[in-house]
Amino acid sequence: MKNVPYSFVLRRLATILAVVILSLSLTAALTGILLSFYYEPTAGGAYNSLRIIKFQIPNGWLIQRIHEIAGNGLIAASLIEIVVMFLGEKFRPSWLTAWISGILLTLTAIALGWTAMLLDWTQLGYWRFTIELGTVEVIPVIGPLLRTIITGGGAINTVTVAHLYTLHSYILSIGALILAVIHLGGVLLQEKEEKQTLMESENLSFSE
Repeated sequence: MKNVPYSFVLRRLATILAVVILSLSLTAALTGILLSFYYEPTAGGAYNSLRIIKFQIPNGWLIQRIHEIAGNGLIAASLIEIVVMFLGEKFRPSWLTAWISGILLTLTAIALGWTAMLLDWTQLGYWRFTIELGTVEVIPVIGPLLRTIITGGGAINTVTVAHLYTLHSYILSIGALILAVIHLGGVLLQEKEEKQTLMESENLSFSE
């Protein structure tokens, strides 16, 4: 019985974090849709379109800022969720759905941040992405192929921005939402099962 309060706190924290993760995913998706109305996924137009959003569109700067905070928060919350589940010994077979969806969601959140690196088309983003591409290229066997697929031919240009925008806005964003829903459902289901197990063990102890 001494471990009940500790396990209860971790179980409740995992559920709260799952709700936060879903909320951040929805926020990032909604603000991303609003930004897409004005964003131009081209090498020359990306920077100018973001400046227009920031300085000319009413509340555009606020939407852009919320989108950035939601994206970074999603990464942080996903990583913390994995730690909380580990500390709560949530690696039993019954937590398989929550574990797999949580890990995939964390990787997806990181990938969202990675694909957004070049979408502002700034000097910092360009050179950071160039360095990251060098890291991708040294991956054995598939490295050069991945670089070609990401860049659209080798050089960083409009095709690269279009590829990253497609990955970021359609594939990874939708994937993050689906995984967030699955993860929350898995956590809620397992929390319900743990409560039932705890009540059964308490009743057994009381009867003895």
